[in-house]
Amino acid sequence: MMQDLKAVAAAPARARLALILLLTGVLSATVAGQALADKIQNPIAAFAALDKVTGRISHLEIPINQTVQFGALKVTPRVCDSRPPTEPPHNAAFVEVDEIKLTGEVQRIFTGWMFAESPGLHAVEHPVFDVWLTSCKTSAPESPPPSNENSAAVPPPPASAPSSSR
Repeated sequence: MMQDLKAVAAAPARARLALILLLTGVLSATVAGQALADKIQNPIAAFAALDKVTGRISHLEIPINQTVQFGALKVTPRVCDSRPPTEPPHNAAFVEVDEIKLTGEVQRIFTGWMFAESPGLHAVEHPVFDVWLTSCKTSAPESPPPSNENSAAVPPPPASAPSSSR
C-alpha cells in the first residue's frame, strides 16, 4: 500500500516534467522554424542634424569609424546595421557624439544606439544642436557623369556685322 501511495504522488511530478519537455521541444521547433534575415552592415550612416539657432537641418553621410563635425558636435558612427529590402525596415547605428567646449575641451555627450525608425528614442538633444539617425547606406550616392545631351544648346558666335563705309 505504501508503494501505491508513492507511485500516485510521483505521477504529477512526471506529468509536469513531460509537459515541460514537450513545451521546450515546441518552442525550439518554433524558433528554429522562423527564418531571421541576416543584418546588413553598411559602410555609411546618414544623419539629420538641426541647428536650433538658425533652424537649418543638415544631412550628414558619415563613413563608419570616421568623424564629422557639425557645429560644436563631433559625430562618429561605429556600426550601422539594416535589414534586407525583403524585411520590414530597421536601421540601427552605434554612435559616439562629442561636444567641443569653448575652452577647446572635448566631452563625450552621447554613446549608444540610435534607431532611424524611432528618432526620438535615442537622438542627441543638445541645447543648440540635435542629431538623429535617418538611414544606413551601402555606398555613397554617385553623381551621374556630365552629359551634353541635356545641356542647353550653345548659340553660334555672332557673325561679324557688315561694315558700312559710306
